[in-house]
Amino acid sequence: MLTSAHRPPVRHPALAAGATRSADTHLLDKLRALLRYKWPAAGVFVLVVAAAAVQAYSRTPLYRATARLLIELEDERSLAMEGVGSAPKASEYTYDPEPYFQTQYRILTGRELAERVLQTLDLRTLPDLNGSEPPRRGVVRLVAGVRGTASAWLRPLTGPAPVRSASRSREGLIAQFSSRVSVAPVRASRLVDVSFVAADPETAAKAVNTLADEYVAQNLDVRQQDMSKSLTWLTEELERQERTLEQSERAMAEYRAGNNAGSLRDHENIVIARLNQLNESATRARTARAQKESLYKQIVALGAAAAAETIPAIASNPSVQSIKATLAELQRQKALLAERYGDKHPEMVTVLASIQDASKQLDIELTKAIEAIRHDFESSVLEERTLARALSDQQTVAADLDRKGVAYTVLEREAQSNRQLYETLLQREKELQVLANSRGNNVRLIDRAVVPSAPFAPDIRRSLMLGTLAGLLMAFGLVFALDSFDDTIKSAEDVTRKLGLPCLGLVPDVRPSSDRPVVSPTRSGDFGESIRSLRTSVAFSSDTVGSAVVLVTSAQPLEGKTTTACNLAMAMAYGGARVLLVDADLRRPSVHRGFGLENRLGLSDVLSGAAPLASAAYRLSAPDNLWVMPAGVPPHNPSELLGSKRMESLIEQMRSGPFEWVIIDTPPVLAVTDASILARQATGVAFVLGSGMTRRRVAERAIETLAIGGPRILGAVLNRVVASRETYSYSDYHRLDEPAVQKVAVGL
Repeated sequence: MLTSAHRPPVRHPALAAGATRSADTHLLDKLRALLRYKWPAAGVFVLVVAAAAVQAYSRTPLYRATARLLIELEDERSLAMEGVGSAPKASEYTYDPEPYFQTQYRILTGRELAERVLQTLDLRTLPDLNGSEPPRRGVVRLVAGVRGTASAWLRPLTGPAPVRSASRSREGLIAQFSSRVSVAPVRASRLVDVSFVAADPETAAKAVNTLADEYVAQNLDVRQQDMSKSLTWLTEELERQERTLEQSERAMAEYRAGNNAGSLRDHENIVIARLNQLNESATRARTARAQKESLYKQIVALGAAAAAETIPAIASNPSVQSIKATLAELQRQKALLAERYGDKHPEMVTVLASIQDASKQLDIELTKAIEAIRHDFESSVLEERTLARALSDQQTVAADLDRKGVAYTVLEREAQSNRQLYETLLQREKELQVLANSRGNNVRLIDRAVVPSAPFAPDIRRSLMLGTLAGLLMAFGLVFALDSFDDTIKSAEDVTRKLGLPCLGLVPDVRPSSDRPVVSPTRSGDFGESIRSLRTSVAFSSDTVGSAVVLVTSAQPLEGKTTTACNLAMAMAYGGARVLLVDADLRRPSVHRGFGLENRLGLSDVLSGAAPLASAAYRLSAPDNLWVMPAGVPPHNPSELLGSKRMESLIEQMRSGPFEWVIIDTPPVLAVTDASILARQATGVAFVLGSGMTRRRVAERAIETLAIGGPRILGAVLNRVVASRETYSYSDYHRLDEPAVQKVAVGL
């Protein structure tokens, strides 16, 4: 005999198709889940809302008092010099004042200011701060009472309670006070709202007003202390700087006298002026010498005769010009006489002698002019050399003066720096003195806090709204969590979507007085109509020629397969078909009890050869076309009998017999292998599922087990469906003509 353990696992085509099916969930599925788990969701919602309400009504009312301050940017340069003192520079806040204001906010909520406020306040008049706060109410009061009683009972065992030190208690009080202070800057202004929270409204107002007063006073004290420190430092620094300035100026005067330097300033120094004058004279002499040297060399190169004609300095000489004019006149006379007389004529001789004397005189004058130019050149050379020597000597003197001026400049610069610093310190001292006398403050109290008339917490409406929202979220979360964890088959959509099988019908969950419900031909109702709908679905799903053998099974016990098989057989019989109902559950037979039959003779006897088929099948009186074959005496080897050749022959005999339908009730698939053995011999299998009972994985495993034999699964029957809004109720659809209903039912 082959079982699922001896064959490789085979996946049913319906499951394979369902694996590739989209797992999208419709909104209606979530609504059905909400209706299914409405009572747990309602319980969670009520608990959460009740807890929020109890918590809100049990809290101690808190009051908030608010005072308004004006904090302006102060000019730190008026408190101390830039770069000295303890105050920060104002340039730090020129572009971004936020750090300054954040610092002030931290001071308002800091420990030092809280300690000053507590020293000012009388704790005996403040019940919220001295430990005698208003009595609690509601559940909190009950819990506090229980804790106090428990502590009193356990005191003998645990010993006396530890006594807290005064310093530790004071530190805790300061921390508690600081935690109740809050600061909120007013947008687009220099205003700041300072608030204090307390259980007593008068305590809240008094505390925040005292806090504001102490902050203003503390800020003024800090400013006065800073100015006092700055004035003290400036006075001492002025005295020291005055002595330093006197020493630097005395050193400068002594150096000036000791180095014989009456004045070392450039624009007053005689040496520098003399050096500049000699430098200019030497430059002019060098230029004149170069010009005269060029002229002299030109005369030497041309000669006296040519120079007289080409050199302007010689040609413009008055003596040379006069002689040249006389010589020209004599030459003219010679030309006139030569036309009339010869060379021996006395007049011609006289003229020639005059021309000769004039030429000699011209040569003498040219020589004198050239000598004058040479002498002028030599004089310029001598002058240039003299000025060069004087310039060199003066440069030596100036260099020595520069060496002296370097040390003097250092002394002068130090004296000027000391004087500037002294004047700056003196000016700052006067400014601080004026500011200290004015007692100005950049912090002011604009609005004092008034006693609040109503608490700001607890906000009952807000707490209830948040509790309602949290309750809804938790309720929905619980519903969706339960729905996600619950993978049972509950509806026809689950059958189709999760298992990939057609749903043959939905059988409602009923609780009759007898062992199991039985369909009636004369009465109509949800159960009867569902069985008739199942009969129609099975009839339309079977296309077998001859008798149709339908095997009815389930994945596990108590899912209603036997009830379904019995009622399906009766519905088919009432429809006019000849039906044989076979109880193949040889281990736990129950079909005979539904019809009031004895189980002395049945299928086991036929398979064992102890009785023929005709004697093991009982024909009912109503309906008279229904035969029932009980299981018979339970054998010790039911699987072997159902898997024997005799069983195969018996089923073939049934199919070829006079019956139109053969309904076989088998054991659950996962319990034993009987259903798997018979499934391959049936023409169709109807798989029964208990609504809300059969898990998806169990159903898939059962279908895969059946698929080993390769049967034809007609579909699934969802049994024990709870009538609700998600299922169709047959009782809503009735005909007024009851006989017509009976006639139609019989015709089916």
